[in-house]
Amino acid sequence: MPRSIQDILDHAEELSRRFEDLDPDEATQIPIEEYLLQRAVVGRARSEQQLLDAVAGARGAGISWQRIGALLGTSAQAAQQRYGAVLESL
Repeated sequence: MPRSIQDILDHAEELSRRFEDLDPDEATQIPIEEYLLQRAVVGRARSEQQLLDAVAGARGAGISWQRIGALLGTSAQAAQQRYGAVLESL
C-alpha cells in the first residue's frame, strides 16, 4: 500500500525528533548503509514537503489541477487525489 504524503512527513518528523533528542554519549555506531538510508528518508520527506508547498502555491495562484497534473507527469485527477486532501487539511 502506498504511503500518503502525510505518512512520509510524519515519519520524517519522528526521525528528526530522534536525531534532535540523541544523546551522543548513548549513541551507538550504525553501518554507513543504514546512515545513508536514514538520510535518504529525510531527504525524501523534505522533497515531498517542497512539492506539497509548490502545489499549494500553484493552487493558491489559481493554477488548475489539469496543469499541476501535467507538470507532475500524472492526470489532474491523480494530482488532486494525492494533494487535494492534504491541502484541505492545512
